[in-house]
Amino acid sequence: MAKSLGILTGGGDCPGLNAVIRAVVRRADAAGWDVVAAREGWRGLVEPIFEDLGPSQVSGILPRGGTIIGTSRTNPYKLDGGVDKVRQSFRDRGLDALVAIGGEDTLGVAAKLHADFGLPIVGVPKTIDNDLSGTDYTFGFDTAVTIATEAIDRLHTTAESHNRVMVVEVMGRHAGWIAVMSGIAGGADVILIPEQPVDFDEVAESIRKRHARGKNFSIVVISEGCELPGVQDSGELDQFGHVILGNRGVGEVLGREIEGRTGFETRVTVLGHVQRGGSPTSRDRVLATRFGLKAAELAFAGNFGQMAALRGDDIAAVPLAEATAQLKTVPPEWYAVAQAFFG
Repeated sequence: MAKSLGILTGGGDCPGLNAVIRAVVRRADAAGWDVVAAREGWRGLVEPIFEDLGPSQVSGILPRGGTIIGTSRTNPYKLDGGVDKVRQSFRDRGLDALVAIGGEDTLGVAAKLHADFGLPIVGVPKTIDNDLSGTDYTFGFDTAVTIATEAIDRLHTTAESHNRVMVVEVMGRHAGWIAVMSGIAGGADVILIPEQPVDFDEVAESIRKRHARGKNFSIVVISEGCELPGVQDSGELDQFGHVILGNRGVGEVLGREIEGRTGFETRVTVLGHVQRGGSPTSRDRVLATRFGLKAAELAFAGNFGQMAALRGDDIAAVPLAEATAQLKTVPPEWYAVAQAFFG
């Protein structure tokens, strides 16, 4: 009887998810394993909602964004009897292993289920925020940075035409990697990230100095997770206890503060979910494919509690517990690269 490999995608969707799914299914089929998708993240194991996956189901999905098996921010540890239901679904469906694809929350649940009950789980790191400490890069990040950079490039021309300040709000809950990378690549004049305190007066002064030198427009990139002086969060949380960032509107707040302090006409663009949608870049397709193949191999070998990770140019296995222990935030030396071009 063929062994059964489960697979799920949890948390926010991300370009490259389908490339991982395709790689896992193709490698499993070659090894004689059946693949079963738990639909909509951990919800698929709680409810349960399963779907068989074979080569025909994953044909043609490599360039597609999103995930063909759905996703959610379900946390079984926050649902009454959720963990017991996950364990029961494992038994009922006869899963020999599970590939969990997700960010800090999805993989945090995977690490806990493995540690608490010895469930046979391996992980694949997925987040556009690039904030998982166990891997040099996550797939989805390159696509998000590429989209944000293109938007900044486009905003340059309209900012210059109208002598305006353009504020661009990009994603990044606790880590400013998208803001720093796209800001550097797009030639932003000010970049604000969660790792660095925000001072409205400093931002305004930097923009005034640009104008005094004859630069009559400015591009300011701000990460959605920035803490702004005097701004309180709404208090609305998701199942993992995170503030729902779409309600914070840091870009709008910053735009008002800049215009009020400088008198320069200011416009705000919130890129939002555009950054995580659409077709993945070639880099993300290749990285996601390599992660999927590694995860399948870890599962076949019974090497559970591990996550596929990029270390240099190599795909390695790192413990899930280590990979989710802390967030990978932007270090000061990286921010210094961006600061060299401020103003």
